[in-house]
Amino acid sequence: MKVSFYSLGCKVNLYESEVIINMFKKRGYEIVNYEDKSDIIVINTCTVTNTSDKKSRNIIRKSIKNNPNSIIVVMGCYSQVRSDEILSIPGVNILIGNTNKSKVVDLVEEYIKTKKDIIKIENITSVPFEPMELDKFETRTRGFVKIQDGCNNYCSYCIIPYARGNIRSKSKEDVINEVNKLVDNGYKEVVLTGIHTGHYGKDKYEYGFSDLLDELCKIDNLLRIRISSIEITELDEEFMRVLKNNKKIVDHIHIPLQSGCDKTLKEMNRKYDTKYFLDKINEIRNIRKDISITTDLIVGFPNETDEDFEKTCEFVKKVNFSKIHVFPYSRRKGTKADLMKNQISEDIKKTRVKRMLEISHELEISYMKKYLNKDVEVLVEKYENGYIMGHTSNYIEVKKIGKCSDVTNIVNAKLKEIDYPIMIE
Repeated sequence: MKVSFYSLGCKVNLYESEVIINMFKKRGYEIVNYEDKSDIIVINTCTVTNTSDKKSRNIIRKSIKNNPNSIIVVMGCYSQVRSDEILSIPGVNILIGNTNKSKVVDLVEEYIKTKKDIIKIENITSVPFEPMELDKFETRTRGFVKIQDGCNNYCSYCIIPYARGNIRSKSKEDVINEVNKLVDNGYKEVVLTGIHTGHYGKDKYEYGFSDLLDELCKIDNLLRIRISSIEITELDEEFMRVLKNNKKIVDHIHIPLQSGCDKTLKEMNRKYDTKYFLDKINEIRNIRKDISITTDLIVGFPNETDEDFEKTCEFVKKVNFSKIHVFPYSRRKGTKADLMKNQISEDIKKTRVKRMLEISHELEISYMKKYLNKDVEVLVEKYENGYIMGHTSNYIEVKKIGKCSDVTNIVNAKLKEIDYPIMIE
């Protein structure tokens, strides 16, 4: 039987989808592209914004319409918090939340035998870490490892703790074993990912994130370790030590800011202010001068005045990020921010998004200019029409003449030209 997948949302979702793809393959199923006809369609949903919910609903409806005879499996964050909305769509055969993902193949085979719809939405609050492991990816030249799940922060705008539950971690031994298998299969870079990556180990283990990094840095033939995202409050002394002493940790850190206005940060229930944030950034740059620091920003948060937004604009310039991912605030039912007064109009949000993206563009170009006529190492991720493309340690995308056999290898390049958003040798 043929199986296709559609995964929305974050790197954790992509990792989990890859795991399930491998599970199906091991049982003898054929994996096909989503646009191809298939007997089984698995949709891994996202609920981080209203747009994510809408995309999830649209892809479910599209899948059912185009494949009326297929088994439709829906899982993930949107399933966990809005199962009633999904169940209102006729044609979903199997519905699970953020538990039992490792049992998807079993559930499909149960459905094939019984022809009875299956619904498994469980309380996510206190579930253990669901064991998953990958040693090879279908579509990626860097290996992703999910080391942690859940979040305990409960930022006032965020639905994810309700969708993913509290923090829980994969054992250090399991992480190291998984990374070793990826390296044995030729992966030179691994990306450590989770919902709250820097809180790894704080649920039950005596060791933390920095201890894990120390161990991973000892693995032979692992050349790069990348962290998908980490909170500023988790950049403690131990992390700074690892960053200083281990060059395998790449020259790129993604640190969500969310707002550059102290009033807004407090209302968001973030655990820092702008002074703390900037002090930590300066501490990082004292260790690694030209490290790339990227961030996430939410604009149009309730009560955010024009003055508040201007403070954020000035602050991001002061921090001098190398790139900003900008999101308009999205109301999420069940969060504190949804109940706040002075909600911002969509028109104002759009204007602020546009302005912040312009600032991001300026900062990104400025950062890339530092590397003109510089020698860099590029992990090659794809080959197309005589050119290879990939990323440097600090996540600058590079294009150069090459050959197909370069894919998955690290090659040298001398950056000569900015063709935004890439640099050309």
